Amino acid sequence: MTPQDQNTSRVTQDAVWGTADKYLRNVVEPEEYGDYILPFVVLRRLECLLDETKPQVLEFLPTTNFTGENLDRVIKAKFGLSFYNSSTFDLPTIAATDDHVLESLSAYLDGFSESVNDIWDSFEFKAKAATLQKANRLWGVVKHFATMDMHPDSLTDTAMGDLFEDIMYRAFNTKGKGAGAFYTPRDAIRLMVDVLFCSDDDGLSGPAPTRSIYDPTAGTGGMLLVASRALQGLNPNIDVGLYGQELMDSAYAIGKADLLIQGGRPDSIRQGNTLTDDLFVGETFDYVLSNPPYGSDWSADYDEVVKNAGTPGARFSHGLPPRSDGQMLFLSHVVSKLAPRGEGGKGGRAGVVMNGSPLFTGGPGSGPDQIRAWLLNEDLVDAIIALPTNMFYGTGISTYIWILDTNKEERRHGKVQLIDASAQWSPMRKGMGDKRREMTEADREIVLKAYSAFEDSELSKIVTAADLGYRDVPVYRPRHLATCVTEETVNTALTHSAAAEAHRPVIEAMAGVPWNDLPTALKAAAKKAGVKVPIGLLDTITAALGVDDQGAPVAVDRKGNPVVADGGKMVERIPLSEDITEHMESEVLPFAPDAMWDEDAAKVGYEIPFTRLFYKPVPVRPLEEIDADITTLMNELGQMFQEVRA
Repeated sequence: MTPQDQNTSRVTQDAVWGTADKYLRNVVEPEEYGDYILPFVVLRRLECLLDETKPQVLEFLPTTNFTGENLDRVIKAKFGLSFYNSSTFDLPTIAATDDHVLESLSAYLDGFSESVNDIWDSFEFKAKAATLQKANRLWGVVKHFATMDMHPDSLTDTAMGDLFEDIMYRAFNTKGKGAGAFYTPRDAIRLMVDVLFCSDDDGLSGPAPTRSIYDPTAGTGGMLLVASRALQGLNPNIDVGLYGQELMDSAYAIGKADLLIQGGRPDSIRQGNTLTDDLFVGETFDYVLSNPPYGSDWSADYDEVVKNAGTPGARFSHGLPPRSDGQMLFLSHVVSKLAPRGEGGKGGRAGVVMNGSPLFTGGPGSGPDQIRAWLLNEDLVDAIIALPTNMFYGTGISTYIWILDTNKEERRHGKVQLIDASAQWSPMRKGMGDKRREMTEADREIVLKAYSAFEDSELSKIVTAADLGYRDVPVYRPRHLATCVTEETVNTALTHSAAAEAHRPVIEAMAGVPWNDLPTALKAAAKKAGVKVPIGLLDTITAALGVDDQGAPVAVDRKGNPVVADGGKMVERIPLSEDITEHMESEVLPFAPDAMWDEDAAKVGYEIPFTRLFYKPVPVRPLEEIDADITTLMNELGQMFQEVRA
C-alpha cells in the first residue's frame, strides 16, 4: 500500500467511525455500533461504484421488458455491471431534505438488483434505519455518509480493504473475543497465499490461466479477496473464480458486499451450513482456504454428519472428531473440495488455519486419529506451519496452517514439512484485541524461503508418515510368585463361600509345590480327598498361597497368562520407523529386566509432535556462575541489613 493509500485509509476510518460519536451514542449500545455503521459503508461504496453508469442504466431500464435474472444478464452485457440500482434515490439525494428519510432510504434499498437485496436483509438494514429514525438520527447518519468519497479513484481496493478491516475489528472488539472469531487477519492470509502459490509458479505464468478459489467458512470474504489479488499480482491475465459459503448472517452480508465492491459476482458467496448442506456439492477447486471455528460444538449437526460418514468415500467417512470440536470436520471437507490429481501437475492445494488440537488429540483408532492417519497415509499433507501466538483478534493461543495438496511436487512426495514460524513476527504499533503481533513481509519471506528450500534447518523439519506414526505397545511387569503354606494363608483361602474344613488338608498338602503348578496339584489332591474345588475356590486358594519371590519363575495363572503386578501395566509408545524388539531392548529392559510386552495387542496411531521435534534444550548454567550470583546477592542483603541497623 502506498503512503497516500495509508493516509486516505486512516482519514476515512476516522470519519466512518466518527458516526458513532455523533449519531449513535445513547441511541444504541456501544457493542452494536458496528452493526449500524457497516451497512452504510457498504451502501456508500456500492453507490460510488455505480455513480458513473447509473444515469445510463436509469435511461435504459424503461426501454426493456427483461426482468429478474435475464435483466441482470443484459445489464452485465451492456454496462459491465454485476449489480445495479433502478431507484432515482441515492444518499446525497436523500440527505438533501429531512422529509421522508426512512421511506426514501427503504425505496432506495429496494431498487438494487435482486442479487444484492439479501445483503440488506442479512444486515437487517431497514430495521436499524427505523431505530435511528425513531431517535431522530437517521437523517444525520445519511448526511454523514453522503459526503464521503468512496469511489475507487479516491479509495483504492487496498485502502477499502483496510477500511473494512478497521471497522470490523472495532465492531468485533466491542462485542468480545468470540465475535471476531470468523475474521482472519490479512497478514496470516497472505502467508497462506504465498505458500499455496509458491508451488504453482509454472502453472500461473501461462498466457491466460484460470484458477478457482473456495472458502467453506468464508466469514467476511477476506481470504478470497487476498488470494484473488495475489493471483492477479502474479499474472494480470489470470481469470480467477471466487466461491464461498458462510452461515452467520452478518458475516455473509459483509463478505458478499466486500466481494461485490471488489468486482466479484453476486453469487460468489452463498449462505448456509457447510457441514450439513454443501452448496457447492460435486464441485472441486484449485485452491481452498479456510479458518474454521475452533472448539465449536457440532452436536446440532450430528445426525446429518453421521449419515454422510456412513457412505464409503464421502467427505466425513474417514473419521469423526468429538462433538465438542468440529474443526477436523472442516479439514475433511476441505480435502473433498480439492481438485483431484491430474497430468502436468494438476491438483488442488489448500491452506487451513487450526489450533493445536488436530495435531495430537485422540488416542490410536479414535476419530481424530483416523483422520490424521488418512491424511498422512494418502500423502495429502504438504506442510504444517506453526504461527506466532497473539496473531488473531480474538485469541492468543498457538495456531497452525495446514497446507494440503492432492498432487505434491516430486521432491515432496511421501514427506511432510514442518515449519516453526512461531518466532517470525514483529510487534504492532497498536494492538488490536489479542492481536499484538503481525507477520510483516520480511517475516513472511523467511517462512517462504524455508518452505521453498525444503530441507532440515532450525525452522524446518522434513518427516514421513512413518516418523509421525507410532505403536502403543502394552508393557507389563510380571509377578514372581512362590507357594507359602501357613496357618494364616490357609485360613485366608478358606474364607471363600465354597470352602469347608475338608479342604484344609488339601490346601496344606500344597507345601513345596511351585506356585505355577498349584491349579493342577490342587485338582489332583481334591479328587483324591473326595472334595470338589470349584473355579472360584481354586482361584482364591492360589491367590492366598502366593507370595512375591524374585527368585521364582514368572507367575502364570491357570489359563497360562502372566500375572501382572499391581501398577505394573503401562504403554510404551514406539515410532513406526523403529523395530519393537530393538526399542524394548534398548529403552525398557535396561530399567526393567523382567518387563514383558504384547506386540500383537499394539495399537497404531498418528500425532504431530511439534514441540518435541523443535525442542531446543537450554544449557544448565555452570555451578561457579550460580555460586557467584548467590555470593553477590548475599553481600547485597548483608549490606542492606547493616544500613537498616544503622
